[in-house]
Amino acid sequence: MNRHAQSAVMFLLGATLLHAGSTDLYLRYVKAGLRPLLLLSGAVLIAAAVATLWYERRRGGHTEHHHEPRISWLLALPVLALVLVAPPALGSYSAMRTGTALQEAYGYEDLPAEGPLRLGVADYAGRAVYDHGRSLKNREIKVTGFVALDRAGHPYLVRMTLNCCAADAQPVKVALTGTIPPVLRPDAWLEVTGTYTPQRTEDPVNNGPIPYLKVTSSRPVTAPTDPYDETWNK
Repeated sequence: MNRHAQSAVMFLLGATLLHAGSTDLYLRYVKAGLRPLLLLSGAVLIAAAVATLWYERRRGGHTEHHHEPRISWLLALPVLALVLVAPPALGSYSAMRTGTALQEAYGYEDLPAEGPLRLGVADYAGRAVYDHGRSLKNREIKVTGFVALDRAGHPYLVRMTLNCCAADAQPVKVALTGTIPPVLRPDAWLEVTGTYTPQRTEDPVNNGPIPYLKVTSSRPVTAPTDPYDETWNK
């Protein structure tokens, strides 16, 4: 590509990053905390594109032109796809083919003394496994996540966690027992109400611990704006 074409592609990419960062689209790709960097990157690319065009005009456009193959413009297609086609969040297919990412926390915050406990999947799983359910016993617990089924049809409630971006997403899983809905659709979002049980199993992918939650009731809910951020559940 010549300089003008390169500037056009840079401008398009920068505008796409600004569009993604100024809407909820970016949450399909990176953690919420990376929004400022995304917006900054978009602004820098647009500034670079404008500066390149200004420099070319200042030179009077007297540059040697080459006949680049038109197929090189296909490089712009992934950028357009980012705007036009938002990919779905990672779901049950990825979750059941990846081992649980549950890790022991350095400590657990005190929970409210009364009322139902609204916990994230990772918070419940960590307390159930590594804290042996000490803060969960005899409490009503509400957890929200998407449904995943293993090859035998056993149900799990799952949330995907991110270190940086969707490329490194890993699942945390809670196995369900008790009053399970008769029909469960993979990737459907549920708010599950239940109680702690010491029962647990091992993830067949990496032998990681998966705790159970004894379900007393459940209801379908709308998928959160940020499917990777469990603060939505609190």
